[in-house]
Amino acid sequence: MKFHGIIPPVVTPLTDDHELDVASYERSLNRMIEAGVDGLFVLGSSSEVVFCTDERRRQIVETAMRVADGRVPVLVGVIDTSTPRVLEHVRVAEELGADAIVATAPFYAIVGQKEVERHFRLIHEATDLPIFAYDLPQCVHIKLQGDMLVRLGVDGVLAGVKDSSGDDVSFRYLTMANDLAGHPLQVFTGHEVVVDGAYLSGADGSVPGLANVNPDLYVEQWKAYQAGDWDRVRELQTQAARLMRITSVTRGEFGFAAGVGAFKTALNLMGVFDSAQMPEPVLPLEGENRVAIAQVLKQESLL
Repeated sequence: MKFHGIIPPVVTPLTDDHELDVASYERSLNRMIEAGVDGLFVLGSSSEVVFCTDERRRQIVETAMRVADGRVPVLVGVIDTSTPRVLEHVRVAEELGADAIVATAPFYAIVGQKEVERHFRLIHEATDLPIFAYDLPQCVHIKLQGDMLVRLGVDGVLAGVKDSSGDDVSFRYLTMANDLAGHPLQVFTGHEVVVDGAYLSGADGSVPGLANVNPDLYVEQWKAYQAGDWDRVRELQTQAARLMRITSVTRGEFGFAAGVGAFKTALNLMGVFDSAQMPEPVLPLEGENRVAIAQVLKQESLL
């Protein structure tokens, strides 16, 4: 299948004055591609999609497509609050040459599963690009039901699912139902710390934000999974779990600031990003928080 393996959700570097840092972005993209990732996902949560103007979205996709240059497929987030707004982003993704698009359920307005299903069907009617459903209930406030996802896969509406729900039980049930239906969906986990469990469930790959920091680890783990070397898969997962502590050793931070903020700080400390700047109104991590992240990186031989 075209979509499989390690597809990092790309972190977007900013300059100190909040412009896209193109040089750092190119460096980070090339670093992941050269490590052997199987694709790139831009304009997801880690890419700051909801913080971006339409102009910034276009700039991010244009740069990613130019740097990837056909070496790996590029999946583009078309995430927005309503179907009409998503369809506008779909047209831009098509224009810029995206290999696939990624959409959440619509959000802000309260909707149910029937509206969510119609949302995906309307996107499918509007494009020939493969569509991945992004299950992110903590941000869009509705869980994508497994039976709906499999039905949309069987009907050719969805090509796959990125599950970032953190609900490992529902993920297992999704992979079981998907296999029972003939595996119409390519199913990926976005849960960095239990990728080994997702592979045991039969996942087609992983979309780990932590792969921005250490892409080699996740690429090696995928290869070990493909080779059936479960001891190595588990060993590498333990390494990833230790590294993921960069998102929890900080104090006084929450959510996006703690998670993506830690990724950016790590990349800045490692010399991949020139700045750890965050999008307004989020502030970059400073002081003791940077020291705490640096200590984890040193313990994991990344600094």
